[in-house]
Amino acid sequence: MPRHARPTVVLVHGAFADASGFARVVPELTAAGLDVLAPAVPNRGLVDDAAYIASVIRAVEGPVILVGHSYGGAVITLAGTEDNVRALVYLAGYALKEGESLGELQGGFPDSGLGEALVYTPFPVPGSGEPGTDVSVAVDRFPALFAADVAPDLAAVLAVSQRPLAARAFAEPAPVAAWRTKPSWGLVASADRTINPDVERYGYERAGMTTVEVDSSHLVMLSQPKAVAELILEAARSTGH
Repeated sequence: MPRHARPTVVLVHGAFADASGFARVVPELTAAGLDVLAPAVPNRGLVDDAAYIASVIRAVEGPVILVGHSYGGAVITLAGTEDNVRALVYLAGYALKEGESLGELQGGFPDSGLGEALVYTPFPVPGSGEPGTDVSVAVDRFPALFAADVAPDLAAVLAVSQRPLAARAFAEPAPVAAWRTKPSWGLVASADRTINPDVERYGYERAGMTTVEVDSSHLVMLSQPKAVAELILEAARSTGH
């Protein structure tokens, strides 16, 4: 297959994590003949993060299968409008509609237990007299909430190497919803204690996605990499690649 005709899978991580969370999925995808990119998301704000990921997508020659985990689902909801995006895949993610914020979507369902474990830390904002606020998960609560079925030694590393999310990202409304025009797939992590699985189900059903459920913690990419890869491959096959 010519290089430009082979799809590139762009893996978008979420809050409290980084691209290394896809470490077990990437080999599955490359073994199947797909090219992969897993960029670092700034996690500074929904619109800004989506603009950054959109710039990554535009630099890809050829079609893109765009995958978002958790908050990354909200990011791909915006960035997925790029012309070369052929499909969207949500992994335990937020599928926002136009005008809806993360807080609004999540607020319609019982809390997962994450809220009481969040830690708020100020950070400097260049050119502004006011600091921003970073949100992370208390280190001692992270393994049980985020990674209950991940090896304990790895979960401990993940807990102390979180990539926080700026608090403003929770309140920013989505200006567009790429799933309106792009075929979409969604994975529900049915044992998720970070996002209420019903939030995932609701967003996916509303978007008319092809949906699967996996008995997994929030970090489904690390605990069930083959199931994640198979869903991505299904999206690629269904779009003619």
